[in-house]
Amino acid sequence: MSELNQNICVFSTPEETGIAAGKAVEEYLIALQRKKKTIRMIFAAAPSQDHLLSYLADSPNIQWEKIVAFNMDEYLGLEAHAPQLFSRYLEDKLFSRVSLKARHTINTQNPVQEEIERFTKLISRDTIDIVCLGIGENGHLAFNDPPVADFNDPDTIKTVALDMACRVQQVHDECFDSVAEVPTHALTLTIPALLRGTALFCVVIGKHKREAVRKTLTGPVEESCPASVLRTHPDCRYFFDKAAYGNTKTGKIHQHGITG
Repeated sequence: MSELNQNICVFSTPEETGIAAGKAVEEYLIALQRKKKTIRMIFAAAPSQDHLLSYLADSPNIQWEKIVAFNMDEYLGLEAHAPQLFSRYLEDKLFSRVSLKARHTINTQNPVQEEIERFTKLISRDTIDIVCLGIGENGHLAFNDPPVADFNDPDTIKTVALDMACRVQQVHDECFDSVAEVPTHALTLTIPALLRGTALFCVVIGKHKREAVRKTLTGPVEESCPASVLRTHPDCRYFFDKAAYGNTKTGKIHQHGITG
């Protein structure tokens, strides 16, 4: 896989980072709205996405009635109304605040194989126009942790065991009080499914992500850092705060509002 040009922006604060990403998504959507009756988007669910989703929810320029929304992963084993569910997060942060054409979230209350088949059909029905995503502390994309990531995965969605580093991140993100409370398994869209998105908008914040960002942007493109595969996508736009970006050197970077 060859590396393509990177579109990298770094900002001083998480809020500035999320707003900038929101403006970029908004601009892309405005252009799409002029030529498409239906726009299909996949959303990540994590604190790193808070400011992006807030900006999008408040935008007066987005025609949400044209948008079909999906989430990209979900824990297995939580109760139907657990506050940690990613579907719950997206409902609270975005879906309940806008008038979507449709929303499709992974329902882990259904039998797993039935849900895999249902969601595969929904995702595969048409083009995915936009993916709003992040990078995990271990370099994961969605719940494709290094032990289970497959750049040539034949599946669209699959069951995975969560890496310990991934489970620790959920505590760092204050989604759970302890690692023992974090589910051990999840359903996730695979890496090929995510990369089929026409445009990817990647938002990453916080010092705990710094090593993953460095490997993503400058390390080998390999499953040991799943997010490194983003460098092979023809239109992936990166938005980092300074804490996440650190001193990574890529040669192609736009810094905003950073001093010192």
